[in-house]
Amino acid sequence: MPPIPTARRKRVGIELRKMREAAGRTAGDAAAVLGVDRSKVTLIEQGTYPVSSERVIALADEYEEGDSAYVDAVAAMAADRSKGWWEEHRGLVPAGILEISEVEHHAHGISTYQICHAPGLMQTEDTAREIFREVYPPLRPLNVEARVENRLRRSQILSRGDLDYEAIVHEAALRMEFGGAGVARAQLKHMLALAEQPNITLRVLEFRSGGFKGAGQAVMYAQGPVPRLDTVQLDSVGSPAFLTEVNQLENYRNIIGAMRDRALGPTESCELISGILKDL
Repeated sequence: MPPIPTARRKRVGIELRKMREAAGRTAGDAAAVLGVDRSKVTLIEQGTYPVSSERVIALADEYEEGDSAYVDAVAAMAADRSKGWWEEHRGLVPAGILEISEVEHHAHGISTYQICHAPGLMQTEDTAREIFREVYPPLRPLNVEARVENRLRRSQILSRGDLDYEAIVHEAALRMEFGGAGVARAQLKHMLALAEQPNITLRVLEFRSGGFKGAGQAVMYAQGPVPRLDTVQLDSVGSPAFLTEVNQLENYRNIIGAMRDRALGPTESCELISGILKDL
């Protein structure tokens, strides 16, 4: 059985395909460099077959990729064959959630923009459970609890001092009462407590600030070791979408920046949240 494609293995394949296409080379050319069948190159670029860091460098040289920091970062991703904690949840939560867990774990910085929910990494256990109970079609209790456990494990990265986390949250999300007023109060208190950490920035986009950029869906922007390896993750009803093309990354950097400019500053944001908390 071929190894399960991880988010990082998929990304290595995507980047190798980008390099090859930018160089105007074919899969057959790549196969000749590696001394393998052309079909194996396709599997590598799809992320279903692992490739060594040495072969990544050999292909990058063949493609005349001049960004050495980028090539070294892709090679390092290829060399990492370790299994993350999220693999414990495989079969209990969707593969897309496992990919989000992996992307977040390896991120050098994260920015998120949320409209309807508190950011996933900032959710309390009760809030997460109530949100997952609203999933349609309904989840079995076992799967609800697996998703809650996954979310709580993911949130542990917020305690990393080397990870800068920025949450831009629409006022609508702060006024949602998943599970009732008691759960909502605990959620807002939790967000205020997290906002006191030096590596966490919380900003609120007020109703009166007007519209918002983009399609109105939740956005997570994860910084990679180099900008070309950043990742955008978009929520959807089916499975999460991951964007990696350079122009897509630039577009979402601009969208996040526009939302940051429209949002309140960290101090004013916490004051607004405290006001909502008093009204509950």
